[in-house]
Amino acid sequence: MARYTGSVCRLCRAEQKKLMLKGDRCKSDKCSINKKRPAPGKDPKARPGKRSDYGLQLREKQKLKRIYGMQEKQFSLFFERALRMSGITGENLFMLLEQRLDNVVYRLRFAASRSQARQLVLHGHVLVNGKRVNIPSFLVRPEDEIEIRERSKSLIVIKDALKEFGRSGVMPWLHLDPDALKGKFLTVPRRNDITDLADIKEQMIVELYSK
Repeated sequence: MARYTGSVCRLCRAEQKKLMLKGDRCKSDKCSINKKRPAPGKDPKARPGKRSDYGLQLREKQKLKRIYGMQEKQFSLFFERALRMSGITGENLFMLLEQRLDNVVYRLRFAASRSQARQLVLHGHVLVNGKRVNIPSFLVRPEDEIEIRERSKSLIVIKDALKEFGRSGVMPWLHLDPDALKGKFLTVPRRNDITDLADIKEQMIVELYSK
């Protein structure tokens, strides 16, 4: 499967927004956004041009796609699925993205970033309802239990990532037992619940795919 192998800090610079792709580094002084580095490929002294409606819509799509660590084809498939669901397409898209197993592992503080969570899933460290699942795009359902398998509980990357639970807990639609390294997906979150992505304008993404 194709995946991005370049600098993820470059992606944040391109969007001029923290996409939280490198865990704790994104919160440190080493973050390129904190350093106010310009967008890649741009002359820092150049006057920024006015973006078209298409350009603004594209940037919103790119931000959301990169936050969840997805390639274009996979993201478009998720959008098509959201479009077929009843309700508001933009909200449906967020609901589906939050149900991805790699995202849930990240939200449960088992990983410092979604890319790290994806690696944990791919390498078979994660169980869903007691069974190993190694598909990052697997959709978790309400009341599903997600845990780290017994032989993987001593991994340093998981212990380090779990320190964030003590600082900020988990999202309200999740429950975590940090001692057992076991969590539960309580319910599918609504759009308004996903407060850390409140600045994403999903309607622009819907308009982009509607062209």
